[in-house]
Amino acid sequence: MDRNSIDWGGPIPAVVTPFSEDGAVDETAFRENNARMIAGGATGLLIGGCTGEFWAMSAEERLALYKMGAGGAEGKGPVLAGTGAVTVRETVALTNGAKDAGCDGAVILPPYFVKLTDDEIFAHFKEVDAAVSFPIIIYNIPGNAVNAVSPALADRLADLENVVGIKESSGDWNNFYGTLIRVKDRIRVFCGPASIFGVPALAVGADGFIDCFPNVWLPGGFDLYYAAKQGRAQDAAKLQETGRRLTDLFTSEGRTLYPATKAAMNALGYKGGALRPPLRPLSNPLTEGLMKGLDELNVR
Repeated sequence: MDRNSIDWGGPIPAVVTPFSEDGAVDETAFRENNARMIAGGATGLLIGGCTGEFWAMSAEERLALYKMGAGGAEGKGPVLAGTGAVTVRETVALTNGAKDAGCDGAVILPPYFVKLTDDEIFAHFKEVDAAVSFPIIIYNIPGNAVNAVSPALADRLADLENVVGIKESSGDWNNFYGTLIRVKDRIRVFCGPASIFGVPALAVGADGFIDCFPNVWLPGGFDLYYAAKQGRAQDAAKLQETGRRLTDLFTSEGRTLYPATKAAMNALGYKGGALRPPLRPLSNPLTEGLMKGLDELNVR
């Protein structure tokens, strides 16, 4: 497999997993949110990723989520499942489970918590790749996973049989661009922090976005991609500025990204649902500041 084995591109939101107050997955809200994304212009879905709080779910719950989400893109693009885990055995089981559930591909981050060398990260992916027959998108998010996929390592990973893309979410333009230059002719490159530099990412050849902000920011989160792709430079520049300001709003004054995303969704009537510990809901003052900021940015 390679980039030509798939036709995935465009804005693919990383969707939340809505939990009820007792901690169960709210299947109705999950399906409604996914349908809202597709109706709004999404070209696929990423379920059970970092935005989906996979780390707070058991393997059984993750497998059940894949079944809930499969087919949720309504033929508009792929349903991608976050299947990363610390061990090869767990990662393979989740990846094969996503395939069996009817998802279209797996998004796999490196093993997390323990610091690894590039050779150890490569060996992990090589063993996973050898044990599955399913499109894989490498997920680089060192701020969460600890272990980073450098451009040099991405170059090696791009030659594995099932690797068709990379979700580059380092937030570091040099790492993103260096990766894109090395691998874009073999695998597809998706910009993770599209709210920060999605427009320039498309300008240099990115295939699309996989970002969390469309959960809250519609239609802007998708228009960011379409305006840039269609050459509407002024619109794209304005939307990129709004995205940058949203990123700052969601990650300042004691707020962090995932609790802020769900708080904003709930306040806007989008059924973000409850968080699972160790994440905690925003305090009332932090939520009030968040909503004030959304009003100022005309995101409602």
